[in-house]
Amino acid sequence: MAQLSELQKRIGSSLQRRPGTMEEMQASLKIGSSELSAELKQMLKLGLIEKLPGFPIKYALRKEITGELDRRKSIEVEDPNKLRLKIIIEIQAIEESLIKKQIDDITKGLRKEENFTIYALDAAEIIKEGEHYSSYLELNLTVKNFKALVRLMFFYGPTSVEVIKPKEYKFSAADLQDALVDFAQMVHNYTEYITKLMNRKELDEFYGKVFGP
Repeated sequence: MAQLSELQKRIGSSLQRRPGTMEEMQASLKIGSSELSAELKQMLKLGLIEKLPGFPIKYALRKEITGELDRRKSIEVEDPNKLRLKIIIEIQAIEESLIKKQIDDITKGLRKEENFTIYALDAAEIIKEGEHYSSYLELNLTVKNFKALVRLMFFYGPTSVEVIKPKEYKFSAADLQDALVDFAQMVHNYTEYITKLMNRKELDEFYGKVFGP
C-alpha cells in the first residue's frame, strides 16, 4: 500500500466506517475544504478511493483496499504480539538474477520466523543503477519481544524502521537479558568472521569507520 500522510490515514479510517461527502468528512475530521480536496485528489490518483455514482458525490475506499484492511484486521485478532513496525530492507546485487534470489531468500526467511507476524510484505520494482541492481522490501509486521526485535535488526538489517504501535512499550529484565546475550553472540560471531577475511590494516580501517575517531 502507498505511503500515506497522517491526514490521508484519517480520511481512510473515516471512509472505512462508511462512504462520505466532502461536507461530512469536513465535519468529522475538522479540516478545511481546500486541504481536504487536495488530499482526496491525491488519494484518487493513487487509486485508494473512488467516487460513488449519484448526488451528492460520496467518496469510498476502493474494494481491494477495504479487503486488504479487513485481511489485516483478521490477522490482528489472532496476533499476540504487541510491537508493530513498518520496515524497509534495501537490497543490491551486481546481477538481476542475484537480486531476485536475494529477495526470494529474505522473503522465505522472514515468513519462517516464528516470532514475527507479517501483515504485508511487498517487493519494489528492480531497477539498475550504474553497475548494480537494486530493490527493497517493505514490511508491516509485529515482533514477539525485544529479543525478536534484536534478531530482526541484526539478521535482516532494515534501513528504515517505523514503530506503528504501541505508543509505549515495556519489556521485562529477562527479555532484555535474553536479547543482550543473543546480540553479544551475534556480534562475536560476526567479528570472528570478518577477522578471518581482513588483514590488520583493513580491520583498523573498518573499526575506524564503525566507531569513528
